[in-house]
Amino acid sequence: MHAHWKELTVCPMEPEQINASAVREADVLIVRTRTKVDAQLLADSSVKMVCTATIGFDHIDTAWCEAHGVHWISCPGCNAQAVCDYIEEAIEEYLTAKRSYNKAVLQQSGLYMGVVGVGHVGSLVAKMAERKGMHVLLNDPPKGIGVSLDEIAKNCDIITFHVPLDNSTRHLCDEAFLKKCKPSALIINAARGGVVDEQALLRSGHPFILDTWEGEPHINPAVVNKAFRASMHIAGYSVEGKRNASQMCLDAISKAFSLQRIDISECRYIDPSGKQTDSSPGWLSRISDALKAAPASFETLRKTYPLR
Repeated sequence: MHAHWKELTVCPMEPEQINASAVREADVLIVRTRTKVDAQLLADSSVKMVCTATIGFDHIDTAWCEAHGVHWISCPGCNAQAVCDYIEEAIEEYLTAKRSYNKAVLQQSGLYMGVVGVGHVGSLVAKMAERKGMHVLLNDPPKGIGVSLDEIAKNCDIITFHVPLDNSTRHLCDEAFLKKCKPSALIINAARGGVVDEQALLRSGHPFILDTWEGEPHINPAVVNKAFRASMHIAGYSVEGKRNASQMCLDAISKAFSLQRIDISECRYIDPSGKQTDSSPGWLSRISDALKAAPASFETLRKTYPLR
């Protein structure tokens, strides 16, 4: 056990630099979604703890870690507000394009929004939609919340997914579900790519907005070009979200290794690219245009995206 942070050696690495050789002598890994944490990476290492600075953890083989005494943590809720802000911008841009974006029109039209997954993100999204005058239906069977998926499909004009990716949620939005939806229903996925069957979505003719994709970073250009808005898994990218996740990781490490807690709440973030944040109206449209122009540049665009 280390008694002081100053005794630790920190080795910053890009995701593509993280391999079995690089982590062999590490005690702790702090990763994000681009690093696959499994036996191939850890089997010959001294890693005792893995922290993912993300809400989702489908990139971690949790069963292997638990079976081999590797403690792991994720950061639930760290970027929930940022994802909610993304969904709000997505809806505003979509409804503006449909000439129906103002509260009076929403109330008069009786638009229904379905929120599938009512955790940290979904609960914020539901409150946001209610503030805008929409009727909100919730679906989260594990929590015993809301109506059935069939009710969501039958009644909702906008359906947004906020569930983790596991065997029970893979292709939750599939051909069968889409056939039950209103033909004009807008599908939004800012959860994990595998939650939506993209080929079924293409065939369905539904309008859709995607931030997460099957096969990232090698995404399907046909799906990108068909999307009303397309972005490169950046819904949760914000200064607040990064700071929250970093603090949660540091707190977990402090506890595990009996270190004094470090408070980074007052730390300033400086974008290494020097780019200024673009959060003015229509920012999602501009991101979408860039991705549609160069789908093969998904990862480059993601890495150079300035935090909101």
